[in-house]
Amino acid sequence: MSVPTSNAIVLSAGGTGGHLFPAQALAAELVNRGRQIVVMTDARFAHYATHFPGATIQTVPSSPFNSVLAPFKIAAGVLAAAMRLMKLKPAAVIGFGGYPSVPVMLAATLLRLPTAIIEQNAVVGRANRLVMNKVKTVAAAFPIARFAPADPYKVVLTGNPLRPEVEALWGASYNVPDSSGPLRILVFGGSQGARALSEIVPAALTRLPHDLKMRLNVVQQCRPEDIDQVRQIYSNAEIRAQLESFFGDLPRRMAETHLVIARSGAGTVAELMAIGRPAILVPLPGALDDNQAPNADILARAEAGWKVRQSDLNPDSLAQMIMKAFADPMALARMAARAHALATPNAAQKLADVVEDLALQRAA
Repeated sequence: MSVPTSNAIVLSAGGTGGHLFPAQALAAELVNRGRQIVVMTDARFAHYATHFPGATIQTVPSSPFNSVLAPFKIAAGVLAAAMRLMKLKPAAVIGFGGYPSVPVMLAATLLRLPTAIIEQNAVVGRANRLVMNKVKTVAAAFPIARFAPADPYKVVLTGNPLRPEVEALWGASYNVPDSSGPLRILVFGGSQGARALSEIVPAALTRLPHDLKMRLNVVQQCRPEDIDQVRQIYSNAEIRAQLESFFGDLPRRMAETHLVIARSGAGTVAELMAIGRPAILVPLPGALDDNQAPNADILARAEAGWKVRQSDLNPDSLAQMIMKAFADPMALARMAARAHALATPNAAQKLADVVEDLALQRAA
């Protein structure tokens, strides 16, 4: 596919949804403004290619930082990206974090192209830290809690661009649970975090009083190898539950729920804010630089959710938290409202404005 060099915007992101969903949102906004999109990432992008209709997809060599071959693969990626960028002459190059973005962003800065990164977490990730002092602009989803760039004036607070399915549910009405109706709980943890939640959450729900258990309607994401065991636990306790390894309509399910139990990745927190739902957030232990904990802190400080360390969580303590939450339905509704009040509207448009400013600088 031929891309007009003066009109192209290059987006570079890691091959996971947490990085690619914001890139998808920005791409859609830039296409609406008449831009052509080129996505440079790694082979994992194949799972998300349909989210970027009409875009040119280019794979660039890279490597996780803990690999012994990382320096060589990153160097090869920088060379490959530089050759492609010199041919494209893009109006701007935007990075979304994740190790596959590093070679592209390093090449773009070496070529003195207009560059920006978007940091989705309150803690700047390692990939973005490698390039943040070289790029022209750092767009932040949340106020940066740790590892801010040396020049604070290059930071622009845009919010986290949201995929269209989430934007469509912006501020969805919270259906306050009544005294005898269903109690809807949504549980998900991502590929790295679902195992612990699959162990702790079912055990906690089986400890609830009988009248609460009979009202539960659980939707839970589990790893494929855990589903049968978790299903048996719920069946034995006569708890209604729908279990899948992946939900393609997770935003809709979030809008329908009364309480979310999840990890506190940047995308999850941004979507909880956008839709407006109370949550018990369990930051992923062992995450690089403990980057999920500050995300959970944002909701916890605003009394829009609960933050609990996994080391402090067990079935009994979680059961007590859930009982307390459902004992005061109006408090849950107030938490939902406070979560939504934290959301930054029009994040994709704000980030697109940053990109257009960079493109104008290049044109000048």
